[in-house]
Amino acid sequence: MKKIRKKRKIEKKLTLGTWTVIFVGWYLSTHFHIVSSVLVPSPFQVWNTFLEILTKGYNGISLIEHFGVSFRRLLIASFLAMITAIPLGLFSGYFDKAKAIIDSVVQFYRPLPPLAYYTLLILWFGIEDTSKIILLFLAAFAPIYIACVSAVTKMNQDYLFSAQSLGASQRKIFFYIVLPACLPEIFTGIRTAIGVAYTTLVAAEMVAATSGIGWMVIDASKYLKSDVIFVGIIFMGITGILIDKVLIFLEKKFVYWKGHV
Repeated sequence: MKKIRKKRKIEKKLTLGTWTVIFVGWYLSTHFHIVSSVLVPSPFQVWNTFLEILTKGYNGISLIEHFGVSFRRLLIASFLAMITAIPLGLFSGYFDKAKAIIDSVVQFYRPLPPLAYYTLLILWFGIEDTSKIILLFLAAFAPIYIACVSAVTKMNQDYLFSAQSLGASQRKIFFYIVLPACLPEIFTGIRTAIGVAYTTLVAAEMVAATSGIGWMVIDASKYLKSDVIFVGIIFMGITGILIDKVLIFLEKKFVYWKGHV
């Protein structure tokens, strides 16, 4: 136990040291004008811009509202992806015929860049939130689906055989054996999916949007407002870490048997 605590302390120090080096390097490169402030603003300039956007907003909309719009799109798309990809992924992993139908479609669109089909989504569903949510949904769907299929195929078959030999029904086998055994990998897929969807958020807010963190970054880039770009990127990075921490907490709480079976 002491070794584990000591290891964690060392890891925390290494993480803190890494970010200290990054911020010191950032400060020195701007302080001594190694790079242009137009391209890389100083940490103090970024902080002052953050405070200004926090109090006055950007384009007449507060930072919290920008984040709220983006988070709502991300939350709706991720929720829809989870309630569809998890059952379809488990179903495909359990039945080869279902996999033959669904898997090829997912594997076809998965490597496509989001902007390649985003224009089609706009033509079909308009420029409002619907097309943006569908884009984020497609980005989140594939990682969850693939994780579910992988979880079922890698599951220890002895669990199934033991349950069948004891006379358990297919329904009980699924809910008491298959689903719990797959949950650790499903959570990993969800974490990956939300990360992918978050990165796609900028693409989703590039076209015909007037609010959102991604839109704020894109709009600022048009006018070389690098300080606003840094604020948006740092804000997205921090919120992304917080979302991932929440998912890790939920995984530890509800999938407490991970690593023990």
